[in-house]
This record gives sequence, C-alpha cells and structure tokens, in this order.
Amino acid sequence: IWQAITDPEWNGRYGYGAPSEYALKPKGKYRVAASDAMKQYGSPDVIVDGEVIESDPPRKLVQTWRALWEPEMMAEGFTRLTWEIEAGQGGVTTLTLTHELDGAPRVAAQAAGKVKDAGGGWSFILSDLKTLLETGKSFGG
Repeated sequence: IWQAITDPEWNGRYGYGAPSEYALKPKGKYRVAASDAMKQYGSPDVIVDGEVIESDPPRKLVQTWRALWEPEMMAEGFTRLTWEIEAGQGGVTTLTLTHELDGAPRVAAQAAGKVKDAGGGWSFILSDLKTLLETGKSFGG
C-alpha cells in the first residue's frame, strides 16, 4: 500500500491516472502531474502540490495538499492529508485517509465527490486503489 501511494509507477495507475511524486522527508516536495486527459480539459501541468510533514514508511505519511486546477480551490490554500497504514491479522491491512478541510469548502466538496462532472473524490480514488491492489487492474483497466 505504501508503494502504491508514494511511487509514481503505482499511483498513476488508479484514481484519475495522475502520477504523484514525493520527496519522502520533512519539507520534501509533493506534486501531482496532470494526466493527458486532464490536460485536454485545460488542466495545468501540475494539478496538486504540497509538502511532506512526516514520513514513517510503511506506516504513516502526513503532508500538505493544495489543488491548483481551479482558482477558488487554490485560494483556499493548503490542507492537511494523513495516510495511516495498519497491518492486521490474516494479511488484512487497514488504510485510513484523513483530509483536514477546515476553511476549505470548495476542496471539501471536491474531496467528497460533490462537484458536478468532476469525479468521485477520495472515495473513488481509494476504491480504485483497493481494486488495483486486489486484482492488478484499476477501474479503467
């Protein structure tokens, strides 16, 4: 799961197909490149940026997150995203994603999948990640 979140060879294969790059150290840069399909809709080359706050492989990643594809969301500034991975019994692993969205109502709507014609937010991304890890294929194939 850690590799699927942090490695662009993996994280570009699920969700919206936009690869993410991390410098996995405090104050390390984070960025998400737009997919070709996103660029066809006018997205900038980098659609999300941020900074790593804490990196504890393979258990925890804390980072900032800022959407760059829409001026209103960009103006809301950086939010905080925490990925927590907990190994359980029988090969079952729990992934908990917490996106702190106080003061960022437009980003909150996007993250919840409530922006018309803009995808399914984090639930879509996490569902597709699960599908990829379990079957070897994402929703898109």
